[in-house]
Amino acid sequence: MYIHNVLLFNFYTKYLIIEISFKYKKYMGVIRHPDQRVAIIIDTQNLYHSAKNLYKAKVNFANVVQAALGDRKLIRAISYVVNTESGEEQPFFEALEKVGIEIKTKDLQIFYGGAKKADWDVGMVVDAIKLANKVDAIVFATGDGDFIPGVEYIKNMGCQVEGITFGRSASSAFRASVDDFIDLDEDPANYLLNYRAPRGRGTKKASGKKEDSPTPKKATKKHGKQNSKLKKQINKITTTGSDTDDM
Repeated sequence: MYIHNVLLFNFYTKYLIIEISFKYKKYMGVIRHPDQRVAIIIDTQNLYHSAKNLYKAKVNFANVVQAALGDRKLIRAISYVVNTESGEEQPFFEALEKVGIEIKTKDLQIFYGGAKKADWDVGMVVDAIKLANKVDAIVFATGDGDFIPGVEYIKNMGCQVEGITFGRSASSAFRASVDDFIDLDEDPANYLLNYRAPRGRGTKKASGKKEDSPTPKKATKKHGKQNSKLKKQINKITTTGSDTDDM
């Protein structure tokens, strides 16, 4: 009984510390400025399956990268993907190439007996560590708790570490470990393609009278400019090269 109470106490204490840490960071924020150099590590499988399971929609990777970058300088944006047998994710990979994001691929391994394995976690962390000395901030586009040791190591190197993904699919421990976290669930329409808002209690019934709504046009124009700016930064990197090309 005593051991059970001790284990229960330790569990709730750890949970409370994680929650307090996350809320503290949420209000404190992090340093962001235009001269800050940023590298974005994209866990494509994590984002793809999160969007599919939560919203049955596809990810707008261009807007996700723009949200992670903000007004800062993009040094490198790398997406890690797995080539599956069905090729189900192929349209998403093509969308990444159109935006100009660098893609690293790995074939799905099929072992004797039918077991399958495809894991990019180690590769992503290794690349992030290599980039940590050349940038001011590393952004992990994932919510996988397996990245926590890598996050802590990079932070000890003096590099700011951020996270961005759909909050409902993210590990609470991962959210607490990074210096800042952007929750894509707060504005899914901006980060998903063909997104349809669920009909909830607060949904208003459509009336016969049409109302003018210039906001969507303005928002579309704004996102178009952001994506154009992002493509220019990426094209500049790919044409002139960078100090991370030796990776």
